[in-house]
Amino acid sequence: MPAYYPHPAAANYSSPPAHNQKQRGYRICDQCGQEESPAVRFRLCGGCMVTQYCSQECQKIHWPHHKPICQHTTAQVSSAINYSNDENIAKNLRKFCSQHTSLLSWVGFQALQLRRLPSNIRQHALVIDLAPRSGADSHRRFSVVSTRKVKRNYIGDPLVLADIQRRDDRCRHSGGIGCLVVLVQCDGISQVMPIEVDPPSKISWDTRDDWPSVLDHYVESGRSDFQPITTTARGIYYG
Repeated sequence: MPAYYPHPAAANYSSPPAHNQKQRGYRICDQCGQEESPAVRFRLCGGCMVTQYCSQECQKIHWPHHKPICQHTTAQVSSAINYSNDENIAKNLRKFCSQHTSLLSWVGFQALQLRRLPSNIRQHALVIDLAPRSGADSHRRFSVVSTRKVKRNYIGDPLVLADIQRRDDRCRHSGGIGCLVVLVQCDGISQVMPIEVDPPSKISWDTRDDWPSVLDHYVESGRSDFQPITTTARGIYYG
């Protein structure tokens, strides 16, 4: 039977799917810091598929700073594709992360228990292992195999860690608790999701232990309409 939340931290399971409504979440431009809004549609970096910009001008200005991590990320993905011999997995994994940014952010927040222990954000990361689903519709390309909490040093790549630290510093400078790291991986290909989080007192999400079943439900059904209740933009997703 579907689960119903009297005061949902997520959309009720019974609400209709919204595959045609792409949920982008809340993001900030990595150059100027502007928040995404209905009037300002952000552009995704075509290389790393993580960093967001409010305009082509900001993307051009930021390119000298973004170039090292962008090219490094692209090279890693290309190497993984050669190893796994499946380019579609890499493309679909990036689409998956973009489609489920709100869900992955909420899951990471719950898994690391950031409302109760905000310091966990500096010590741990969440790894989500996926398996490809052959023949599935475009919005149902993966299944969740497992989730596990790991030490932050599980990510050993210096450039990736430096980029996470930069976001961490930016978040704390503006009053947040830091950068939550969610690592989504499948068949040797991984995507790092850096999520800047406000202090728990400013986030209205309640603490939930059923986050694994919520994650599994939305991924298995291919739903992209997950909407955690929150009073602030930060805590959703910042590219």
